[in-house]
Order: sequence, then C-alpha cells, then structure tokens
Amino acid sequence: MPLKPERVIAFTIELIFVLLGAIVVWLGLTSHIFFNRRGLAWIVLSAVIVLWGLRSLYKPGQWWLRRQIMTRGISLVLLGIVMLCMAWAPFAWVGKLLAVAGLILAARGFLGAALALSPR
Repeated sequence: MPLKPERVIAFTIELIFVLLGAIVVWLGLTSHIFFNRRGLAWIVLSAVIVLWGLRSLYKPGQWWLRRQIMTRGISLVLLGIVMLCMAWAPFAWVGKLLAVAGLILAARGFLGAALALSPR
C-alpha cells in the first residue's frame, strides 16, 4: 500500500529532526560550543520554546493527530527546559546538556517517524 504524500513529508521532516539531534549530540560531546548561553537572546529563545510546547499541548487539534501533537509539545518543553538550564549551569556541564538536547531532538524524530508511518 503506497503512502500518501503528507505522510511521506511528515516522515521526512522527522528524519531531519533525527539528523539535527545527531549533529547537536556530536557538538555537545566534542565541546564545540560557540554561542552565548547567558545572553538575553538565548534565554528568551528558551522561554519561547517552552511556551510554544505548552501551547501545542493545550491547543485543540485533530483527534487523529493527537499522539504527534503530544510528542512535539513534550519535546519542545523538555528542549526549552534544558536550554534554560544551560544558561545557569557551570561551563563543564554545558556540553553534556547540549548532548541531552540533541538526544531529545533525535528521540522526537524517531518517535515522530514511527507515528507518521503507523496506521491511523
């Protein structure tokens, strides 16, 4: 049975999240940290990501997409919390926290890909 184009696009987007997560894990483990984690832009971005995730969790949507919406919302909230923790963590922990953020992105991608391919 061939997949519908919207499911192929959803799968491709989730695959991109897996690859993005792998790159972020690699950056965190090799300590390639070239951003100002204590700057106002980083903190505002972290807070916006948390709020965006919470909004997606409480926004009504199609009932058949509820699992995908929950996966995306929870991953955004967790990612935003990890990013906020990076702002106040000692520098020695930042690489590990960046790797955790990458793992969250990769896990979201794997779970989202599985949900995109699963029958409704």
